Amino acid sequence: MASYNKFNITVLDLAQKVHNLGSDNLYVMLTNTVPVATNTVLSSLTDLSTANGYTAGGAIAALVTSTQTSGLYTLKLSNVVWTASGAIGPFRYAAIYNQTASGKNLIGWWDYGSSVTLASGDTFTVSFDATNGVLTLQ
Repeated sequence: MASYNKFNITVLDLAQKVHNLGSDNLYVMLTNTVPVATNTVLSSLTDLSTANGYTAGGAIAALVTSTQTSGLYTLKLSNVVWTASGAIGPFRYAAIYNQTASGKNLIGWWDYGSSVTLASGDTFTVSFDATNGVLTLQ
């Protein structure tokens, strides 16, 4: 499973109310551009083109829960799945960003270790941890 990496700007964006993780539309997009921790907004990355079951900008990651228990906040999102109707890719990274924010501010990304290309009929799932969530804050 790919591990979560946070963009540095996420901490400042949370402190300055750019993100409302419990109500903003969070999207996952696919890219073959290497994300770096200092990226700040979606335009820092090169998205895949709309084609064959992928829409530029990615897909919404629906909110499951946004909760706090004993000072630990957990964000849980539904998995995002793409089914190819032709070739999609290559891509190696999935990035999550805030579609609601005017700058489409980045939150984090996952590195899948090598480039992926989907053939027609293939599916690709960005699986979020159902127990620990996408991210936790304390």
